[in-house]
Amino acid sequence: SMAARFPPSGAGTMNSSLAPQVHFAGGSQPHDSREWKAVIPALLGVICLAGLAGNACVIGILLHNARRGKPSLIHSLILNLSLADLLLLLFAAPLRAAAYSRGAWTLGWFVCKTSDGFLHTCMAAKSLTTAVVAKACFMYASNPAKQVSIETRTICALLLATWLVALVSSLPLWLFSALRELAAGSPACLVAVPVPAREFMAAFVKLYPLLVFCAPLLCAFLYFWRAYGRCQRRGTKTQNLRNQIRSRRLTIMLLSVTVTLAVMWLPEWISWLWVWHLKPAGPSPPEGFLALTQALMFTISSANPLIFLVMSEEFREGFKGLWKRLTLKKSLPAIDNQEIPAANSEFLPDSVPSPEPVIAEQEGELPAAPQALESLEKKEMPVFPDVEQFWHDREAAPDAQDNDPIPWEHEEQETAGLKR
Repeated sequence: SMAARFPPSGAGTMNSSLAPQVHFAGGSQPHDSREWKAVIPALLGVICLAGLAGNACVIGILLHNARRGKPSLIHSLILNLSLADLLLLLFAAPLRAAAYSRGAWTLGWFVCKTSDGFLHTCMAAKSLTTAVVAKACFMYASNPAKQVSIETRTICALLLATWLVALVSSLPLWLFSALRELAAGSPACLVAVPVPAREFMAAFVKLYPLLVFCAPLLCAFLYFWRAYGRCQRRGTKTQNLRNQIRSRRLTIMLLSVTVTLAVMWLPEWISWLWVWHLKPAGPSPPEGFLALTQALMFTISSANPLIFLVMSEEFREGFKGLWKRLTLKKSLPAIDNQEIPAANSEFLPDSVPSPEPVIAEQEGELPAAPQALESLEKKEMPVFPDVEQFWHDREAAPDAQDNDPIPWEHEEQETAGLKR
Protein backbone atom coordinates (compact mmCIF):
# COMPACT_ATOMS: atom_id res chain seq x y z
CA SER A 1 0.00 0.00 0.00
CA MET A 2 0.96 3.64 0.01
CA ALA A 3 1.95 3.34 3.66
CA ALA A 4 4.45 0.53 3.68
CA ARG A 5 7.28 -0.35 5.98
CA PHE A 6 9.94 -2.88 5.24
CA PRO A 7 10.45 -5.60 7.86
CA PRO A 8 13.81 -7.15 8.62
CA SER A 9 15.45 -9.28 5.97
CA GLY A 10 13.89 -12.68 5.49
CA ALA A 11 10.39 -11.51 6.35
CA GLY A 12 9.14 -12.18 2.83
CA THR A 13 9.50 -11.12 -0.79
CA MET A 14 7.40 -10.31 -3.79
CA ASN A 15 7.97 -10.51 -7.52
CA SER A 16 11.06 -8.62 -8.65
CA SER A 17 9.05 -6.66 -11.24
CA LEU A 18 7.38 -4.87 -8.36
CA ALA A 19 9.63 -4.55 -5.33
CA PRO A 20 11.58 -7.17 -3.37
CA GLN A 21 9.85 -6.30 -0.11
CA VAL A 22 6.64 -6.92 1.79
CA HIS A 23 4.00 -4.21 1.37
CA PHE A 24 1.87 -3.38 4.37
CA ALA A 25 -1.80 -2.52 3.95
CA GLY A 26 -3.99 -0.61 6.36
CA GLY A 27 -1.19 1.68 7.51
CA SER A 28 2.39 1.31 8.54
CA GLN A 29 2.94 -1.10 11.40
CA PRO A 30 6.28 -0.13 12.96
CA HIS A 31 7.94 -2.76 15.13
CA ASP A 32 10.94 -0.83 16.41
CA SER A 33 9.95 2.82 16.78
CA ARG A 34 8.26 3.80 20.01
CA GLU A 35 8.28 7.47 19.06
CA TRP A 36 6.12 7.05 15.98
CA LYS A 37 3.74 4.79 17.87
CA ALA A 38 2.87 7.75 20.07
CA VAL A 39 3.34 10.77 17.78
CA ILE A 40 1.34 9.65 14.75
CA PRO A 41 -1.82 8.48 16.61
CA ALA A 42 -1.85 11.73 18.61
CA LEU A 43 -1.44 13.80 15.44
CA LEU A 44 -4.18 11.88 13.65
CA GLY A 45 -6.47 12.36 16.65
CA VAL A 46 -6.10 16.15 16.49
CA ILE A 47 -6.69 16.10 12.73
CA CYS A 48 -9.83 13.99 13.17
CA LEU A 49 -11.36 16.25 15.80
CA ALA A 50 -10.77 19.42 13.80
CA GLY A 51 -11.87 17.88 10.51
CA LEU A 52 -15.03 16.29 11.88
CA ALA A 53 -16.20 19.58 13.38
CA GLY A 54 -15.44 21.57 10.24
CA ASN A 55 -16.96 19.16 7.74
CA ALA A 56 -20.05 18.64 9.88
CA CYS A 57 -20.63 22.42 9.82
CA VAL A 58 -20.10 22.59 6.05
CA ILE A 59 -22.55 19.74 5.45
CA GLY A 60 -25.07 21.32 7.81
CA ILE A 61 -24.88 24.68 6.00
CA LEU A 62 -25.21 23.11 2.55
CA LEU A 63 -28.14 20.89 3.56
CA HIS A 64 -29.90 23.83 5.19
CA ASN A 65 -29.60 25.86 1.99
CA ALA A 66 -30.60 22.89 -0.15
CA ARG A 67 -33.91 22.67 1.73
CA ARG A 68 -34.63 26.29 0.88
CA GLY A 69 -34.17 25.85 -2.86
CA LYS A 70 -33.36 23.47 -5.68
CA PRO A 71 -29.87 21.95 -5.22
CA SER A 72 -27.29 23.12 -7.74
CA LEU A 73 -24.43 21.18 -9.29
CA ILE A 74 -21.59 22.97 -7.50
CA HIS A 75 -23.62 22.80 -4.28
CA SER A 76 -23.84 19.02 -4.63
CA LEU A 77 -20.19 18.57 -5.61
CA ILE A 78 -18.93 20.48 -2.58
CA LEU A 79 -21.27 18.40 -0.44
CA ASN A 80 -19.78 15.26 -2.00
CA LEU A 81 -16.25 16.44 -1.13
CA SER A 82 -17.27 17.08 2.47
CA LEU A 83 -18.95 13.67 2.74
CA ALA A 84 -15.79 11.95 1.46
CA ASP A 85 -13.74 13.90 4.01
CA LEU A 86 -16.17 12.95 6.75
CA LEU A 87 -15.93 9.25 5.85
CA LEU A 88 -12.14 9.40 5.86
CA LEU A 89 -12.01 11.05 9.27
CA LEU A 90 -14.65 8.76 10.77
CA PHE A 91 -13.31 5.40 9.59
CA ALA A 92 -9.94 5.51 7.80
CA ALA A 93 -7.97 7.87 10.06
CA PRO A 94 -8.83 6.12 13.38
CA LEU A 95 -7.87 2.76 11.89
CA ARG A 96 -4.55 4.17 10.69
CA ALA A 97 -3.90 5.59 14.15
CA ALA A 98 -4.66 2.20 15.70
CA ALA A 99 -2.34 0.46 13.21
CA TYR A 100 0.52 2.83 14.04
CA SER A 101 0.07 2.42 17.79
CA ARG A 102 0.59 -1.36 17.70
CA GLY A 103 3.52 -3.47 16.67
CA ALA A 104 1.29 -6.14 15.13
CA TRP A 105 -2.07 -6.16 13.39
CA THR A 106 -4.81 -6.69 15.97
CA LEU A 107 -7.82 -5.21 14.15
CA GLY A 108 -9.03 -8.41 12.54
CA TRP A 109 -9.40 -9.84 9.06
CA PHE A 110 -12.29 -7.68 7.86
CA VAL A 111 -10.61 -4.38 8.72
CA CYS A 112 -7.43 -5.56 7.04
CA LYS A 113 -9.35 -6.52 3.90
CA THR A 114 -11.23 -3.23 3.57
CA SER A 115 -9.21 -0.42 5.16
CA ASP A 116 -6.75 0.22 2.32
CA GLY A 117 -9.38 -0.03 -0.43
CA PHE A 118 -11.77 2.20 1.49
CA LEU A 119 -9.12 4.89 1.92
CA HIS A 120 -8.17 4.86 -1.75
CA THR A 121 -11.80 4.86 -2.88
CA CYS A 122 -12.57 7.99 -0.85
CA MET A 123 -9.44 9.79 -2.03
CA ALA A 124 -10.09 8.86 -5.66
CA ALA A 125 -13.69 10.07 -5.34
CA LYS A 126 -12.39 13.41 -4.03
CA SER A 127 -9.96 13.72 -6.93
CA LEU A 128 -12.59 12.92 -9.57
CA THR A 129 -15.11 15.24 -7.90
CA THR A 130 -12.54 18.04 -8.02
CA ALA A 131 -12.24 17.61 -11.80
CA VAL A 132 -16.03 17.74 -12.19
CA VAL A 133 -16.38 20.80 -9.98
CA ALA A 134 -13.72 22.57 -12.06
CA LYS A 135 -15.76 21.87 -15.19
CA ALA A 136 -18.90 23.22 -13.49
CA CYS A 137 -17.00 26.32 -12.35
CA PHE A 138 -15.87 26.95 -15.92
CA MET A 139 -19.45 26.61 -17.16
CA TYR A 140 -20.60 29.16 -14.61
CA ALA A 141 -17.72 31.59 -15.32
CA SER A 142 -18.49 31.44 -19.04
CA ASN A 143 -21.92 32.99 -18.44
CA PRO A 144 -22.55 33.89 -14.78
CA ALA A 145 -25.85 35.61 -15.55
CA LYS A 146 -27.34 32.46 -17.07
CA GLN A 147 -29.18 30.19 -14.70
CA VAL A 148 -28.12 26.59 -15.19
CA SER A 149 -30.93 24.18 -14.43
CA ILE A 150 -29.90 20.59 -13.74
CA GLU A 151 -32.30 17.96 -12.50
CA THR A 152 -31.69 16.30 -9.18
CA ARG A 153 -31.63 12.86 -10.81
CA THR A 154 -28.81 13.98 -13.11
CA ILE A 155 -26.77 15.28 -10.18
CA CYS A 156 -27.30 12.04 -8.23
CA ALA A 157 -26.29 9.96 -11.25
CA LEU A 158 -23.12 12.02 -11.67
CA LEU A 159 -22.13 11.62 -8.03
CA LEU A 160 -22.88 7.87 -8.13
CA ALA A 161 -20.75 7.50 -11.26
CA THR A 162 -17.88 9.29 -9.51
CA TRP A 163 -17.94 6.83 -6.61
CA LEU A 164 -18.26 3.82 -8.91
CA VAL A 165 -15.21 4.87 -10.93
CA ALA A 166 -13.27 5.44 -7.71
CA LEU A 167 -14.30 2.01 -6.40
CA VAL A 168 -13.37 0.18 -9.60
CA SER A 169 -10.01 1.96 -9.87
CA SER A 170 -9.01 0.83 -6.36
CA LEU A 171 -10.43 -2.70 -6.69
CA PRO A 172 -7.03 -4.48 -6.68
CA LEU A 173 -6.30 -3.04 -3.22
CA TRP A 174 -9.61 -4.47 -1.97
CA LEU A 175 -8.82 -7.88 -3.46
CA PHE A 176 -5.16 -8.33 -2.53
CA SER A 177 -5.15 -7.08 1.07
CA ALA A 178 -4.89 -10.06 3.41
CA LEU A 179 -3.89 -10.99 6.93
CA ARG A 180 -0.59 -12.87 7.03
CA GLU A 181 2.08 -13.84 9.55
CA LEU A 182 5.61 -12.53 9.33
CA ALA A 183 8.69 -14.65 9.98
CA ALA A 184 8.64 -13.64 13.63
CA GLY A 185 5.09 -15.03 13.95
CA SER A 186 3.33 -11.71 14.49
CA PRO A 187 0.24 -11.05 12.33
CA ALA A 188 0.43 -8.29 9.74
CA CYS A 189 -1.90 -6.82 7.12
CA LEU A 190 -0.15 -7.16 3.77
CA VAL A 191 -0.77 -6.66 0.06
CA ALA A 192 -0.52 -10.33 -0.91
CA VAL A 193 -0.47 -10.45 -4.72
CA PRO A 194 -0.95 -13.97 -6.14
CA VAL A 195 1.50 -15.18 -8.75
CA PRO A 196 -0.89 -14.94 -11.76
CA ALA A 197 -1.71 -11.32 -10.91
CA ARG A 198 1.80 -10.01 -10.34
CA GLU A 199 2.29 -8.73 -13.87
CA PHE A 200 -1.07 -7.01 -13.68
CA MET A 201 -0.09 -5.45 -10.33
CA ALA A 202 3.22 -4.28 -11.82
CA ALA A 203 1.25 -2.30 -14.42
CA PHE A 204 -1.39 -1.19 -11.93
CA VAL A 205 1.06 0.51 -9.55
CA LYS A 206 2.25 2.66 -12.48
CA LEU A 207 -1.14 3.52 -13.98
CA TYR A 208 -3.06 4.07 -10.75
CA PRO A 209 -1.35 7.38 -9.83
CA LEU A 210 -1.96 8.65 -13.34
CA LEU A 211 -5.65 7.70 -13.20
CA VAL A 212 -6.62 9.07 -9.79
CA PHE A 213 -4.06 11.85 -9.23
CA CYS A 214 -2.38 13.25 -12.33
CA ALA A 215 -5.22 13.15 -14.87
CA PRO A 216 -8.08 14.53 -12.71
CA LEU A 217 -6.03 17.33 -11.15
CA LEU A 218 -4.45 18.32 -14.45
CA CYS A 219 -7.92 18.51 -15.98
CA ALA A 220 -9.10 20.56 -13.00
CA PHE A 221 -6.24 23.06 -13.28
CA LEU A 222 -6.91 23.55 -16.99
CA TYR A 223 -10.59 24.29 -16.37
CA PHE A 224 -9.77 26.67 -13.51
CA TRP A 225 -7.25 28.49 -15.69
CA ARG A 226 -9.86 28.96 -18.40
CA ALA A 227 -12.50 29.95 -15.86
CA TYR A 228 -10.24 32.59 -14.32
CA GLY A 229 -9.55 33.97 -17.78
CA ARG A 230 -13.28 34.35 -18.33
CA CYS A 231 -13.64 36.12 -14.98
CA GLN A 232 -11.07 38.75 -15.99
CA ARG A 233 -13.19 40.04 -18.87
CA ARG A 234 -14.72 43.40 -18.06
CA GLY A 235 -18.46 43.80 -18.38
CA THR A 236 -20.31 46.87 -19.55
CA LYS A 237 -23.09 46.74 -16.98
CA THR A 238 -23.04 46.78 -13.21
CA GLN A 239 -24.98 43.51 -13.11
CA ASN A 240 -22.32 41.85 -15.26
CA LEU A 241 -19.56 43.17 -12.99
CA ARG A 242 -21.31 41.73 -9.96
CA ASN A 243 -21.60 38.36 -11.64
CA GLN A 244 -17.91 38.49 -12.55
CA ILE A 245 -16.99 39.22 -8.95
CA ARG A 246 -19.07 36.24 -7.83
CA SER A 247 -17.55 33.90 -10.41
CA ARG A 248 -14.00 35.10 -9.65
CA ARG A 249 -14.43 34.51 -5.91
CA LEU A 250 -15.90 31.09 -6.57
CA THR A 251 -13.05 30.18 -8.94
CA ILE A 252 -10.33 31.27 -6.51
CA MET A 253 -11.91 29.39 -3.61
CA LEU A 254 -12.31 26.13 -5.54
CA LEU A 255 -8.82 26.53 -7.03
CA SER A 256 -7.42 26.84 -3.50
CA VAL A 257 -9.14 23.57 -2.55
CA THR A 258 -7.59 21.88 -5.60
CA VAL A 259 -4.10 23.25 -4.92
CA THR A 260 -4.33 22.05 -1.31
CA LEU A 261 -5.34 18.58 -2.49
CA ALA A 262 -2.49 18.40 -4.99
CA VAL A 263 0.26 19.72 -2.70
CA MET A 264 -0.66 17.72 0.40
CA TRP A 265 -1.38 14.49 -1.50
CA LEU A 266 1.79 14.57 -3.61
CA PRO A 267 4.15 13.25 -0.86
CA GLU A 268 1.93 10.20 -0.47
CA TRP A 269 2.32 9.37 -4.15
CA ILE A 270 6.07 9.88 -3.89
CA SER A 271 6.14 7.27 -1.14
CA TRP A 272 3.87 5.01 -3.26
CA LEU A 273 6.29 5.07 -6.21
CA TRP A 274 9.31 4.77 -3.93
CA VAL A 275 7.93 1.71 -2.15
CA TRP A 276 6.66 -0.16 -5.18
CA HIS A 277 9.76 0.50 -7.34
CA LEU A 278 12.47 0.08 -4.75
CA LYS A 279 15.70 -1.36 -6.05
CA PRO A 280 17.15 -4.38 -4.19
CA ALA A 281 20.17 -2.36 -3.06
CA GLY A 282 18.39 0.97 -2.94
CA PRO A 283 17.59 2.98 0.19
CA SER A 284 14.26 2.32 1.86
CA PRO A 285 11.90 5.20 2.64
CA PRO A 286 12.36 6.44 6.21
CA GLU A 287 9.63 5.32 8.54
CA GLY A 288 9.04 8.92 9.63
CA PHE A 289 8.57 10.06 6.04
CA LEU A 290 5.95 7.38 5.38
CA ALA A 291 4.10 8.22 8.57
CA LEU A 292 4.08 11.97 7.93
CA THR A 293 2.83 11.53 4.37
CA GLN A 294 -0.16 9.66 5.78
CA ALA A 295 -0.85 12.41 8.32
CA LEU A 296 -0.48 15.07 5.62
CA MET A 297 -3.01 13.28 3.42
CA PHE A 298 -5.60 13.24 6.21
CA THR A 299 -4.92 16.91 6.90
CA ILE A 300 -6.53 17.70 3.54
CA SER A 301 -9.89 16.72 5.00
CA SER A 302 -9.44 19.24 7.82
CA ALA A 303 -8.10 22.01 5.57
CA ASN A 304 -11.09 22.20 3.21
CA PRO A 305 -13.58 23.62 5.78
CA LEU A 306 -10.95 26.18 6.80
CA ILE A 307 -10.59 27.28 3.16
CA PHE A 308 -14.35 27.73 2.86
CA LEU A 309 -14.40 29.74 6.08
CA VAL A 310 -11.53 32.05 5.12
CA MET A 311 -12.37 32.66 1.46
CA SER A 312 -16.17 32.75 1.43
CA GLU A 313 -18.13 35.48 3.18
CA GLU A 314 -21.31 33.46 2.82
CA PHE A 315 -19.76 30.43 4.51
CA ARG A 316 -18.58 32.65 7.35
CA GLU A 317 -22.12 33.91 7.77
CA GLY A 318 -23.35 30.34 7.60
CA PHE A 319 -20.95 29.27 10.35
CA LYS A 320 -22.08 32.20 12.49
CA GLY A 321 -25.73 31.41 11.87
CA LEU A 322 -25.21 27.76 12.71
CA TRP A 323 -23.45 28.71 15.93
CA LYS A 324 -26.30 31.05 16.85
CA ARG A 325 -28.80 28.27 16.24
CA LEU A 326 -26.92 25.91 18.55
CA THR A 327 -26.42 28.47 21.31
CA LEU A 328 -30.02 29.69 21.04
CA LYS A 329 -31.41 26.19 21.56
CA LYS A 330 -29.32 25.81 24.70
CA SER A 331 -30.33 29.20 26.12
CA LEU A 332 -34.06 28.88 25.56
CA PRO A 333 -36.02 27.51 28.55
CA ALA A 334 -37.61 24.13 28.06
CA ILE A 335 -41.20 25.42 27.99
CA ASP A 336 -43.63 24.18 25.40
CA ASN A 337 -45.45 26.64 23.16
CA GLN A 338 -43.33 29.55 24.36
CA GLU A 339 -43.21 32.46 21.94
CA ILE A 340 -39.84 33.87 20.97
CA PRO A 341 -39.60 37.66 21.33
CA ALA A 342 -39.45 39.71 18.18
CA ALA A 343 -36.04 41.09 19.18
CA ASN A 344 -34.57 37.60 18.86
CA SER A 345 -36.12 36.85 15.51
CA GLU A 346 -32.83 37.55 13.73
CA PHE A 347 -31.32 34.52 15.48
CA LEU A 348 -33.93 32.08 14.21
CA PRO A 349 -32.77 29.11 12.12
CA ASP A 350 -34.22 30.56 8.94
CA SER A 351 -31.86 33.49 9.17
CA VAL A 352 -28.85 31.36 8.23
CA PRO A 353 -27.72 32.80 4.90
CA SER A 354 -27.05 30.69 1.87
CA PRO A 355 -23.49 30.46 0.52
CA GLU A 356 -24.59 31.73 -2.88
CA PRO A 357 -21.09 32.20 -4.35
CA VAL A 358 -20.53 28.54 -3.51
CA ILE A 359 -23.84 27.52 -5.05
CA ALA A 360 -23.03 28.98 -8.39
CA GLU A 361 -26.04 27.89 -10.38
CA GLN A 362 -28.63 29.30 -8.01
CA GLU A 363 -29.32 32.82 -9.22
CA GLY A 364 -31.01 34.26 -6.18
CA GLU A 365 -30.43 37.66 -4.67
CA LEU A 366 -26.92 38.87 -5.38
CA PRO A 367 -24.62 39.45 -2.41
CA ALA A 368 -23.53 42.91 -1.41
CA ALA A 369 -20.95 44.28 -3.82
CA PRO A 370 -17.66 45.77 -2.63
CA GLN A 371 -17.34 49.51 -2.01
CA ALA A 372 -15.59 50.04 -5.33
CA LEU A 373 -18.46 48.37 -7.15
CA GLU A 374 -20.99 50.54 -5.30
CA SER A 375 -19.20 53.70 -6.40
CA LEU A 376 -19.10 52.35 -9.95
CA GLU A 377 -22.81 51.63 -9.76
CA LYS A 378 -23.48 55.22 -8.66
CA LYS A 379 -21.48 56.53 -11.60
CA GLU A 380 -23.30 54.40 -14.10
CA MET A 381 -26.79 55.11 -12.69
CA PRO A 382 -26.81 58.79 -11.57
CA VAL A 383 -29.59 60.08 -9.30
CA PHE A 384 -31.44 63.17 -10.41
CA PRO A 385 -31.16 66.17 -8.02
CA ASP A 386 -34.89 66.51 -7.33
CA VAL A 387 -35.25 62.81 -6.53
CA GLU A 388 -32.17 62.90 -4.36
CA GLN A 389 -33.53 65.93 -2.43
CA PHE A 390 -36.85 64.12 -1.93
CA TRP A 391 -35.24 61.08 -0.38
CA HIS A 392 -32.86 63.25 1.65
CA ASP A 393 -35.80 65.08 3.22
CA ARG A 394 -37.50 61.79 4.07
CA GLU A 395 -34.36 60.40 5.71
CA ALA A 396 -33.64 63.68 7.58
CA ALA A 397 -37.15 63.74 9.09
CA PRO A 398 -38.09 60.15 9.90
CA ASP A 399 -41.73 59.44 10.26
CA ALA A 400 -42.53 58.88 13.90
CA GLN A 401 -45.49 56.83 12.91
CA ASP A 402 -43.19 54.08 11.58
CA ASN A 403 -42.04 53.38 15.12
CA ASP A 404 -45.46 53.93 16.71
CA PRO A 405 -46.57 50.71 18.49
CA ILE A 406 -50.27 51.78 18.42
CA PRO A 407 -50.74 53.73 15.17
CA TRP A 408 -54.49 53.06 15.02
CA GLU A 409 -55.17 55.18 18.14
CA HIS A 410 -53.39 58.17 16.66
CA GLU A 411 -55.32 57.73 13.44
CA GLU A 412 -58.57 57.90 15.42
CA GLN A 413 -57.42 61.05 17.23
CA GLU A 414 -56.47 62.73 13.97
CA THR A 415 -59.84 61.80 12.45
CA ALA A 416 -61.71 63.27 15.43
CA GLY A 417 -59.68 66.47 15.18
CA LEU A 418 -60.55 66.85 11.52
CA LYS A 419 -64.27 66.40 12.29
CA ARG A 420 -64.14 69.14 14.89
